[in-house]
Amino acid sequence: MASSFASILPPAPNRPSSLLPLAWEVGPTSQAAQPPSALVPAEVPGAVQLDWARAQGLPDYWRADNYKLFAGLEDQYWLYRARLELPELGHDERVFFVCGGVDYRCRVSLEGQVLLEHEGMFSPFEIDLTDRARSGDALEILVFPAPKVRGAPDDRTQARHSNKPPVSYGWDFHPRLIPLGIWQETGLEVRPACHVTDVDFRYALSDDFEEAAITVSVSTTEPADAHVTWRLLEPSGRIALSSSVPGARLKRPRLWWPNGEGAPNLYTLEVLLNGSLTRTRKVGFRRVRLLMHEGAWQEPSTFPKSRSHPPITLEINGRVIFARGSNWVCPEIFPGTLNAESYRSLLALAKIANFNLLRCWGGAIANKEPFYEICDELGLLVWTEFQLACNNYDADGAYLDVLDQESRAIIARVRQHPSLALWCGGNELFNAWSGMTDQHLALRLLNKNCYELDRDTPFISTAPQDGMGHGDYRFRDERGREVFQIFRDAANTAYSEFGCPGPASVDVLRSFMPEAELFPPHLGTAWETHHGLGSWDQDPGTWLCQSTIESYFGPTRSLEELVQRGQLLQAEGYKCLFEEARRQKPTCAMALNWCFNEPWPSAANNSIVSWPAQPKPAYFAVAAACRLVLASARVPKFSWRAGETFELEAWILNDAPDEVDAGVLEAEIELDGAHTPIASWSFPKLAARTHARGPAMQLVLPPFAARTFELVLRVGTRDALESRYTFVRRD
Repeated sequence: MASSFASILPPAPNRPSSLLPLAWEVGPTSQAAQPPSALVPAEVPGAVQLDWARAQGLPDYWRADNYKLFAGLEDQYWLYRARLELPELGHDERVFFVCGGVDYRCRVSLEGQVLLEHEGMFSPFEIDLTDRARSGDALEILVFPAPKVRGAPDDRTQARHSNKPPVSYGWDFHPRLIPLGIWQETGLEVRPACHVTDVDFRYALSDDFEEAAITVSVSTTEPADAHVTWRLLEPSGRIALSSSVPGARLKRPRLWWPNGEGAPNLYTLEVLLNGSLTRTRKVGFRRVRLLMHEGAWQEPSTFPKSRSHPPITLEINGRVIFARGSNWVCPEIFPGTLNAESYRSLLALAKIANFNLLRCWGGAIANKEPFYEICDELGLLVWTEFQLACNNYDADGAYLDVLDQESRAIIARVRQHPSLALWCGGNELFNAWSGMTDQHLALRLLNKNCYELDRDTPFISTAPQDGMGHGDYRFRDERGREVFQIFRDAANTAYSEFGCPGPASVDVLRSFMPEAELFPPHLGTAWETHHGLGSWDQDPGTWLCQSTIESYFGPTRSLEELVQRGQLLQAEGYKCLFEEARRQKPTCAMALNWCFNEPWPSAANNSIVSWPAQPKPAYFAVAAACRLVLASARVPKFSWRAGETFELEAWILNDAPDEVDAGVLEAEIELDGAHTPIASWSFPKLAARTHARGPAMQLVLPPFAARTFELVLRVGTRDALESRYTFVRRD
């Protein structure tokens, strides 16, 4: 049990990162009471597997099938040890051991005396060492083996009694490699006896958004000696407010807007204790709601009426927006290696892709603070899920106690960010393979905590729900339907997951795959280990889908040819899917593909960015399909014969907050170097965030020799609206 001088930290925003580091060593042992036979240098934050691999000279886990060399390490106890070098304290100063997070369960001891028992990787803790420790004392953190349900198979079901992200136990894009260790910033911190322990920033916007009623709650030790003031700086740096009481009102706040809707305006909150600046963080003002879509109460058409189409349409600052984005998975197998730089390289790509929403999938971690800080800065809304995915989670007291602790820590930290769009209990919980309902105690607890701690941010129990879509994840399904038919026949309220697979680029494949295994792909090689073959739905061909590629292009003769053709299918498939989802508004409110990134190099999968941050051709196709305004074509299929009547339906898609001037859309076919006009359409002026559906256009395809041809849509000299689509000749 925890001693009286150890406590769970309040999730304070902007906790200082300049902690005094400790020189850690770590080593494995099979028994909690048995010291390790050897200790090796440890990097903190990090993972015990990476420390051990460095010391033992193990090869890179992400090459070939080297990750198998790490098997069993998660079943050991791991002891971290550091000799304290305590700083010299001034009058009335204290020294604390501060730990941002241990993955997953640990025991903290000082010179053999247990100070704290802790479970859960998302709730930080601290220990006051001032009157307890001396320089040279051994501070130890014993990390317990990864939690696993006894008798469960070696898959995600082993995680259903814990709050550990289930993706680590194996998924169709993630190897079975379960990290352990100190994964967040950890070290010593010197503080005055009277210091700030927590800062909570709350506000309520008036209905006309002309005023923000602000509350800044500051918790301190020794309140009788604490004189707290705070000030709010405008984005320009000018002081907008200054106060010595919690409440204040800000007139005409500059609102925070998501990407494409306006500027993501950020203010700076500064908190002063006894005249000294002690905390600072960025804050923003926005109101987010989830609405029923237009006509939702007419579904079903019979009585009794029910909420058959739950609210999933985003309204930001009174403005309904279409959510264009992707599913975000953990960018690294070992999340302890994540930092602001690794987050920024990926999030910058998301912004450039014209995304405005990322769904943080519940199978992975709750992301670190830099993730949300950068999303605040870039105007990227974040759908945040708790760590429940595709399992029926144990509702006993012990599990719920940890879930309560972990979820409260996450909520109290993340609610401070204007980028937060909504809370979600977890991924695919209302399904046969999960078996949960909204009456499950875990989901009722999460809903309760979100209401108590962040009432005004929307909460949904899981995705998908009635009316929403997950899938398909292939260019062509087992029934022969292509992406061109699958979404057109679906008509969902939101596509919170959908995919189209494609291989990694040749240089990426060569970086992790032995030369002898590169071509032709077959089972039992790195193509299988890295998810190109045998990864999903008992289909040995996923995610490479070589048989689909060759059904359009014929046999592949080289790796380069296979990759080029597979990437073309992925790019054209995603382009079609995003544009079709947008055409279905207002019933449809969002399109979020599965998935944006990946945690290690995949041979083939549904991601549009290869690990660590290399865009595939599909990324650029998606970015084009997510432009605020574009000319768009609804086409029935991918392959065409000479002499066949090529047909399309013309559209202008406009999700911009501004009007679009009238113009003339011209469609033409480019094949064998020739340009053949199809038809033109004079479209009217469009109001903000409205689309225009144009006429059907047809052209009998002449004989042509090229394997592929292009459809081009142009709008006069407005090059930003131009769209291109590639199709294949069917022999």
